[in-house]
Amino acid sequence: MSNHLGDANKMVSDTPRTDENTFRAYTSPDNSSRSCVSASFARQLERELNAANERIKRLIEAGDRMDLYAAPHDSDRWNEAKEALKP
Repeated sequence: MSNHLGDANKMVSDTPRTDENTFRAYTSPDNSSRSCVSASFARQLERELNAANERIKRLIEAGDRMDLYAAPHDSDRWNEAKEALKP
């Protein structure tokens, strides 16, 4: 029988794609290992991040233009939402 809730004991990662693409790299001379991802995977993540940031920028610009015509309450809500986007 399958459990639609999943494994309750399993930790949920906030980086599942990175976790899935991690491998152990062994360095010499002491044969120690490190967790690594491939450069192509890192580049893909960076391209996706840049695209997402560009979409956010365009959405903020559109929201700011619409805010000129918004009711005061809606304008306040927009500005609160926009503040939440800042790092």
